[in-house]
Amino acid sequence: MKLSIALSTLAIAFAPPVFARDAVIGIYKTQPDDNGNFGHIEIYGCDTMVCGVIRKAFDGSGTEIESANIGKRMIWDMKVKADGTYSGGKIWAPDRDKVYSSKMELSGSVLEVSGCIFGICRGQFWSKIN
Repeated sequence: MKLSIALSTLAIAFAPPVFARDAVIGIYKTQPDDNGNFGHIEIYGCDTMVCGVIRKAFDGSGTEIESANIGKRMIWDMKVKADGTYSGGKIWAPDRDKVYSSKMELSGSVLEVSGCIFGICRGQFWSKIN
């Protein structure tokens, strides 16, 4: 029994992070927000979950803009489920400065993100660009 536990612990300790090969890892273009702006969000593995950070911001015409939000965390604590979906995390919406309890689902190169706060729910479809 002790040998089994020790071997299991070693296997976990030396296993490569699942996120290094997870299909959701990459850069996504968001849909325009309430102000017509959109961004590029980099999604990456963090510890045993998925996180995301704002890399670029654009105005409604598609012109890249300077923004205080560049580099800010937008997605955190998103857990991978056995069926390949993601849940239990949070997504910050810069246009409303609200944090939503969220879930995500990748279908091909389109990531559906959705979340709720106090019974008010929102969702978007993000396109993978890298």
